[in-house]
Amino acid sequence: MGVTRGCQELLSLLCGIWLWVSVAEPSPPTPTGQSREGAPLQFRLAGYPRKHNEGRIEVFYNQEWGTICDDDFTLANAHVLCRHLGFVAATGWTHSAKYGKGSGRIWLDNLNCGGSEKSVVDCRSRGWGNSDCSHEEDAGVICKDERIAGFVDSNVIETEQNQVEELRLRPVVSHAKRPLPVTEGIVEVRYKNSWAQICDENWSSWNSHVVCGMLGFPAEKKVNQNFYRLSAHRHPLNYRLHSVSCLGHEAHLSLCSFEFYRGNATGVCKGGMPAVVGCVPGPLFATGSAQKKKRRPQQVQKRLRLKGGARPGEGRVEVLRNNEWGTVCDDRWNLVSAGVVCRELGFGSAKEALTGARMGQGMGPIHMNEVQCAGSEKSLWSCPHKNITKEGCKHSEDAGVRCNIPSMGYENTIRIVGGRTAFEGRVEVKHAGRWGTVCSTGWSTTEAMVACRQLGLGYAMHAVTETWYWDASNVTEMVLSGVKCTGQEMTLSHCRHHDTVTCQKTGTRFAAGVICSESEPGVEEGVGLWSGQEESRIPLPSLPWAFSRALGILSLGLNGG
Repeated sequence: MGVTRGCQELLSLLCGIWLWVSVAEPSPPTPTGQSREGAPLQFRLAGYPRKHNEGRIEVFYNQEWGTICDDDFTLANAHVLCRHLGFVAATGWTHSAKYGKGSGRIWLDNLNCGGSEKSVVDCRSRGWGNSDCSHEEDAGVICKDERIAGFVDSNVIETEQNQVEELRLRPVVSHAKRPLPVTEGIVEVRYKNSWAQICDENWSSWNSHVVCGMLGFPAEKKVNQNFYRLSAHRHPLNYRLHSVSCLGHEAHLSLCSFEFYRGNATGVCKGGMPAVVGCVPGPLFATGSAQKKKRRPQQVQKRLRLKGGARPGEGRVEVLRNNEWGTVCDDRWNLVSAGVVCRELGFGSAKEALTGARMGQGMGPIHMNEVQCAGSEKSLWSCPHKNITKEGCKHSEDAGVRCNIPSMGYENTIRIVGGRTAFEGRVEVKHAGRWGTVCSTGWSTTEAMVACRQLGLGYAMHAVTETWYWDASNVTEMVLSGVKCTGQEMTLSHCRHHDTVTCQKTGTRFAAGVICSESEPGVEEGVGLWSGQEESRIPLPSLPWAFSRALGILSLGLNGG
């Protein structure tokens, strides 16, 4: 009798588990599916400021252009979309309408691609036109600037003519040996595969401020105009822009007002000369005597820092109040406020204002909310903001930044070879004018972190000390040993190392290697980095597990256990 009752209870438990798993386990999103009547989809890049290989991603479906929501967007989605546009792959993606808000329909939401799909129609989503998003959540993609061989399609996106996409400073004394970064020169914009100048009529210091910010510098400086006036006309000039007028807080020259010269631009800018700008590098990028001045100990306590980023100039924004570090809530967080953070830390203007804890969830208090900078503030604390309340924000809303940094050429003195992917391989460095390997004795994740940062490949997943299984290049000489980094350096050459190569284990099989990753190792997308907290979502047990567990209990009951 007792056994029968026990069986009934266990069968009830079995049915309960069946119902619990069936109800609790969410149904997966459905495949996106082909467009109506089998019409081919079209894709384009839009918005500004941007280069030709990046922008807001838009899709032509049902005879109407629309956007894609950034909910659950991933790099895998961007890979598929970039291939639609004729690029080999994606290098990144953006959220929160970085390239401006689109218009019309939001065609796709909760897009979920694996990355290898031939078409976005093979990916899962909520279905065409089924979205709860606004255009403030339009997604963008950044494609690798390399075209698919033989790609012929209507999705070839030409850069808009009335747009400034790339900018540089051209030093007048080009033959001289100058250390990077270039901090002074004639301002030039990319135009039709060459470079064009800007007429300096009514040029202001605010214009220079914006240009320096784009190039990774926090401030501008005066230059000797007479020197440039004498030397400017030694090269043929091709003016493209004039009447540039910035307010100073713009993150990109495209956001300033300006006019293009039309048609034949010869004989223009008669009353002026090419715009010339001088910039002041931040402490991390200063060279020579300027570097010595910047390295003097500062008396003022640092009240702002970036945490959780893999590259210089990116991370979660943290501020110090009452001797306790805390984060900033992302309500109303934008490029202007992010730019104040970047310049205060010695970088240029902001490339991205990150929301939703994209650089990981912090710990401790959240000190600031609804930060609204005007752009001219020297410190984030000078910007209008609200003090946080317990109900106001969570660490899942921690704000972050990606700042413009100067081109230092560091990526040209390191490479990885032999790996199965572009993110792994044996490390080779250019040291004292020659390429060679790095001794793996003492090689740890800290050194690998610096190597991945210098390569521009994100975080270090593994430090590899034996690389015999990777196909090596013909470089066999070891040029660096005893490398010991703190983890903050931007290049391996900045770390401590032996003056003369001394390695216990010579040979290419014992050369140092790395495996890098775009995302923090061991952390899923959307879960906080450096948070010290476990993910709040509890995975549901699979149906077979539930049944086997219940049947095991049933078996024990029937056997009288």
